[in-house]
Amino acid sequence: MKYQFDKDLDDPLRTEEHEKIIRSKPFLKKLYLEWYDELGKQLPSLPEGKIIELGSGGGFIKDIFPQVTTSDVMQLDSCDMCFTAENIPLENNSVSAYFMLNVFHHIPNPEKFLIEAQRTLQPGGRIIMIEPANTFFSRIIYKNFHHEPFDEKAGWTIDSTGPMSSSNQALPYIYFVRDRKLLEKKFPAFKIISVRLHTPFRYLLSGGVSRRSLVPNGSFGFFTLAEKIISPLPSLTAMFQTIVVEKTNPAHGNQNSRSFA
Repeated sequence: MKYQFDKDLDDPLRTEEHEKIIRSKPFLKKLYLEWYDELGKQLPSLPEGKIIELGSGGGFIKDIFPQVTTSDVMQLDSCDMCFTAENIPLENNSVSAYFMLNVFHHIPNPEKFLIEAQRTLQPGGRIIMIEPANTFFSRIIYKNFHHEPFDEKAGWTIDSTGPMSSSNQALPYIYFVRDRKLLEKKFPAFKIISVRLHTPFRYLLSGGVSRRSLVPNGSFGFFTLAEKIISPLPSLTAMFQTIVVEKTNPAHGNQNSRSFA
């Protein structure tokens, strides 16, 4: 059964409803906690500087990592800052990391974000994102049972219709897998550290933020074990991927230098 929303996707109140749903669904909340832990594993490798979560929306990362500065493109009481990923109001070389959870595929022009990230990240700083994956199983689900488009043959931009309604879930695959050589040519300061496929079916079982959970709350451990058993087949089954990108070359970090003093 679907949850009944009386707000459209781009209404900030819809995002606030998402937060309530995530916190009220134990299975889904545990999955978010696992994803936050996945992001947090990068902390020991980061230089000093601000840690920014982009598109914080209905999440609760501050419960786990209070030092993170939350942000969103929408004005939300729960976020510290409001700005777009394509125009970041932060100083050059001031950011330690950008955390992103299902955000990259909503950015109308991710190349502009990467330019801004290149400018604002310190050498050794990282972009760590969890995003939809492109696998045999995920394509079936995303193309047939999800409201957001998934077009792995598309270009590098999407039409800007709204902060949540603008989407191509295949954008992370397009940038960091399909067009990896072109990305590395355009952004020599960036090194793709890893692309790890994971989470084949637990998000589906949780019902996400739009459907009721398909399994009992207490079954999270069982299905986590089940996913580990099939983990040797991530290229066929994974629905999500963790992508880690590091700024390694300080010589490229001050392009489009700006000051916000």
